[in-house]
Amino acid sequence: MTQHSSAPQAEGAVEEAAPAEPPRTAGWWRDAVIYQVYPRSFADGNGDGMGDLPGIRKRLPHLAELGVDAVWLSPFYASPQADAGYDVADYRAIDPMFGTLHDADALIRDAHALGLRVIIDIVPNHSSDQHEWFKRALAGDPAARERYHFVPGKGAAGELPPNDWESVFGGPAWSPVPGSPGLWYLHLFAPEQPDFNWDHPAVRDEFRSVLRFWLDLGVDGFRIDVAHGLVKAAGLPDMGGTEQLKLLGTAELPFFDQDGVHEIYRSWRQVLDEYPGDRVGVAEAWTPSAERTALYVRPDELHQAFNFHYLNTGWDAAALREVIDASLTSLGAVGAPATWVLSNHDVVRHRTRLGGGHARGRAASLLMLALPGSAYLYQGEELGLPEVTELPDEARQDPSFFRDNGQDGLRDGCRVPLPWAEEETADGGSSYGFGSGGSWLPQPPGWGALSVTAQTGDPASTLELYRTALRLRRERPELGDGEPLRWLPAPEGVLAFRRGAFVCAANTRGEPVRLDLPTGELLLASRPLTEQEAAGEAGLPGDTTAWWAAG
Repeated sequence: MTQHSSAPQAEGAVEEAAPAEPPRTAGWWRDAVIYQVYPRSFADGNGDGMGDLPGIRKRLPHLAELGVDAVWLSPFYASPQADAGYDVADYRAIDPMFGTLHDADALIRDAHALGLRVIIDIVPNHSSDQHEWFKRALAGDPAARERYHFVPGKGAAGELPPNDWESVFGGPAWSPVPGSPGLWYLHLFAPEQPDFNWDHPAVRDEFRSVLRFWLDLGVDGFRIDVAHGLVKAAGLPDMGGTEQLKLLGTAELPFFDQDGVHEIYRSWRQVLDEYPGDRVGVAEAWTPSAERTALYVRPDELHQAFNFHYLNTGWDAAALREVIDASLTSLGAVGAPATWVLSNHDVVRHRTRLGGGHARGRAASLLMLALPGSAYLYQGEELGLPEVTELPDEARQDPSFFRDNGQDGLRDGCRVPLPWAEEETADGGSSYGFGSGGSWLPQPPGWGALSVTAQTGDPASTLELYRTALRLRRERPELGDGEPLRWLPAPEGVLAFRRGAFVCAANTRGEPVRLDLPTGELLLASRPLTEQEAAGEAGLPGDTTAWWAAG
């Protein structure tokens, strides 16, 4: 494999040097536990109330002690922040609110020194409207316009949008081009996020160059935002008046999951394979089925794809078993590991979303970490954080909140900055150790009781539950990408399976259920068990998951 030179030099660029790397294990991603950091809400290093790269760097030891294998960073690129950084103006620059390229280099090196790999977001479906290409396109540059979707409208004078597509954030997916009557541009998200035209070779060349820039800096891979959206159906056909927002992720759509995306990812895989150390690509791909998701992780394409089908499944044993079986079958058919995820920056935190409170959230976490393959954690779930549901309207920043017919606009509730310490800041700003200057979204009263310092060393805390679960996951060869899953007979409402000498049971019911399982030594349970419950001689409590080493 070819070792590329350092990243191109730019303003604020780092000095040319070989990036430090963590210990390399072939196929590390097959059973990795990957922790998502939402940079603006993780830790504030300069006291301005906004999380940043120096803050993340300072808190990396927490992730190493937690026991994760890699950290995935949501966007930190130069951006007007119309959609929290998912509107990128420059893919090779750090937004000043997060730091500098030097800070990114130092973070990567420190992470590698701690044995943590680093995956970063890349946003290829759309750019910011402040991207140099789009600014040139609006100014009338024909070559720049070809790199986006500039399309004549319908109607006698082009006064109607080119088709009936809706934005994921609500409203039409088209906006008129200023100064060009009858011409429209496509944005499947906010108007400030124009979609690239991936049929244009310059777009494909640019993103391969961007990949190499960050691989040269030492990143271990990319999480690909809207990986399913790059290619649009030929002719941009109408939907036919359907309520397409309700179909997202459940039906075939002319702007998502088109077969043409796979050619793009085969070319990306070639770039990743040029570099040493198992650099990976992870697809954020909303598809109608597990079988369609599996297409993204065929041997010559990407390494992983997010399992949104699992994330969207409620706390129901039959439904969970169905999606687990479908995931393992479809992904196993292409030789790819399954991935499991309960929370991220776009959905209500699972402690709240699943209902049942703290106990159910812990039980769901322990079940997920016992499944074959790789697991994704969202920052703060190791603290058992609930969704923050009472944010004042004036504090919200989610763009979908401001669209009349868009989503519910509640993504801010899972993005509230983390509590690190039990006490508020001395100046009265409520940050609980997040930083010295308050926090960009208000934290609830009493947030400190859920903080890292409050939970550390408390054997009953969710933090110590996660630490113990991840330690056992590393120590027991059956877990992760180890032994296959074999279902065990269990009463209605209970999931029970064996992986070698490891047994897991999850009771999704609200009351205790008597089990007849080959239990042995209790390894871990999502809530304290009596001696009889631990030995399998009494019912497993409701909303509880337990792990045993079978005798």
